[in-house]
Amino acid sequence: MEMTLARFGINDPKALVTTGILPVGILVLISMMVLPLPVFLLDTFFVFNILMSLLILMVAMNALRPLDFSSFPSLLLIATILRLGLNVASTRIVLSEGHTGGDAAGQVIKAFGEFVISGNYAVGIFVFIILIIINLVVITKGAGRVSEVSARFTLDAMPGKQMAIDADLNAGVLTNEEARDRREEIASEADFYGAMDGASKFVKGDAVASILILIINIVGGLIIGISQHDLSVSVAAENYILLSIGDGLVAQIPSLLLAIATAIIVTRVSSTQDMAAHIGDQISLSRAWAPVSGVLMLIGFVPGMPNLLFIGAALIAAGAGYWSYTKERKALEDVGAEELAELEDVAKSPDLIELDEIADNAPVSIQLGYGLVEMVEEDTGGPLTNRVTGIRRQVSKALGFIVPAVRIRDDMSLPANTYRIRIGPTIVGEDQVYPDRKLAIPGDNVNIKIDGIEVKDPSFGMDAIWITSQQQTEAEAKGYVVVAPESVLSTHLSQILYKFAGQLIGQDDVQGLLDNLGQTSPSLVESVVPKLVPLHTLTGILRTLLEERVPVSDLRGILENMSGLAARNLSTADMAEALRPALAGLLIQQVAPLNQPLPVITLNSDLEHMLISMARQSGDQGLVLDNSLAQQLLERISAANETLASQDKQAVIVVSPAIRREFSAIIRQHIDDMVVLAFTELPETRKIEVVATISGEASA
Repeated sequence: MEMTLARFGINDPKALVTTGILPVGILVLISMMVLPLPVFLLDTFFVFNILMSLLILMVAMNALRPLDFSSFPSLLLIATILRLGLNVASTRIVLSEGHTGGDAAGQVIKAFGEFVISGNYAVGIFVFIILIIINLVVITKGAGRVSEVSARFTLDAMPGKQMAIDADLNAGVLTNEEARDRREEIASEADFYGAMDGASKFVKGDAVASILILIINIVGGLIIGISQHDLSVSVAAENYILLSIGDGLVAQIPSLLLAIATAIIVTRVSSTQDMAAHIGDQISLSRAWAPVSGVLMLIGFVPGMPNLLFIGAALIAAGAGYWSYTKERKALEDVGAEELAELEDVAKSPDLIELDEIADNAPVSIQLGYGLVEMVEEDTGGPLTNRVTGIRRQVSKALGFIVPAVRIRDDMSLPANTYRIRIGPTIVGEDQVYPDRKLAIPGDNVNIKIDGIEVKDPSFGMDAIWITSQQQTEAEAKGYVVVAPESVLSTHLSQILYKFAGQLIGQDDVQGLLDNLGQTSPSLVESVVPKLVPLHTLTGILRTLLEERVPVSDLRGILENMSGLAARNLSTADMAEALRPALAGLLIQQVAPLNQPLPVITLNSDLEHMLISMARQSGDQGLVLDNSLAQQLLERISAANETLASQDKQAVIVVSPAIRREFSAIIRQHIDDMVVLAFTELPETRKIEVVATISGEASA
């Protein structure tokens, strides 16, 4: 049964009742305009029309926000059709049976004709005109204007709201599910206000239609009564005009209720309270009621005024002001009591330690001293959060997986201008920045000193000076590069994310990459993971690649190559090494643009043969170098690297595949950003420029 319902889009069997009633109800409304309706059913539908209008008004008043009543435009259309159908049905009865007397069109119309307008059709006409003016000119016109402006502003604000959601998602403030819900809410809000802009026209058209129907009933009734039923003018007027006015009032009162509901919905502000509680909280101000009471009391003592009424109103306002004052006083006492209770709990339990104080499960976190908190405060325009989000996006694109969100928090135990960067619980970076200063880094051949706090740049270890904002123009004129404090911190974070990328990817991240690839290559994913390679093994291989900054964005190529290597039973490290030649191009294109030759540093053939021999002799221990030889190699490679860095170039070291892994491990311990490639990893299509050869002497 449920499967059959699902084929028709009905997932909940309970919705079958509503799903069946609504189409039948619409057909009944349409048939009312064509088929004659018995008087009893006409009275029943008139009562139901009033019931429905009151219900919609009460729901609108109790909605916490407009979207809580998102079905209102559709209900408004249905209620309008119901009312117009009743008008057509009642007009048919009034014109055909009105000559028989006031009971012809049913008890409801008769009651409104006799009780509401006291049987006087002149009074009825004026009451009806006043209701039309209130509905059409005041409420409907205002609600329509509010709907139009709200729809326009909502559509204009959509791009900004979408960007804010994307920023919160990238910063880790929102999860994917929360971001999806926010986007759906924004789309629903735009649809709702757009629908309300059009639905308000229903109420306006209904008011206009009521006027025309009233005129048709009066004119047509007089003509029919006098010409066809030989009634006198006075009798025809008494019968048909009273019935027409009663019919118009029966329809106009529900229309007025719906117009009020429309105005309430479009003027409603999202809140955690219903309309009554929302208004009550905001007008319960003792400082507002007190002057009101005083003014009314003064008017009450003016001679000739209804003194008792004004004095009574003044006393009521004074009572409301006193009640508001006691409520405000109690709220302040409650807040003070809560704060005092918190302080007492701390005083009574000085040995109480919260788990949050000792456990931090954030993959990446930045701890700030109290002097750096302003860099992340939104009220002061703190730019650090946006910079960190940009760094995450940049590193994620470069490495091929989503870098985890960076948690930024203050730490009162740190000195004022100190920050720490953690990967998990481990501190991997620490330095100082000055939020009221800027870092001036000297350019090439700049020997002119400027006043400031001399430091080492945390990212590159270069000499730098923290200067004031007033010194920026002077520093730039002397050849310094001036960097904002948030850029200094975010650049340091960027280096750390690249260096520890292998620790940032986990099995959940890898599974997410596989799920994404599975949308386009499902057979490849199913045939490799976990049939040939378990998930934890694949994660270990990707971590090994990322440790040397090899991007894993080409997951399709990785899986295709792994399927051919799976039969060799390689270790994780050996598997990663075997995959490198197919992935090295992604790394090389980040080092040098495609239209420029790749700068490489090579080893002298004698030195390289010696290192290969030493690696073979060491066996499983890898490449073990003498301290003096290792120091000489590092000094000469560092000198060559600094020379290239001054020329704004980044070089790679190219060695034999036999020693690449061990040699890279030694170099990366001292030079973080140095890339070591094997000869077999160089693409045949790239031009190579040997910029230095390391031997007994470093020659460029």
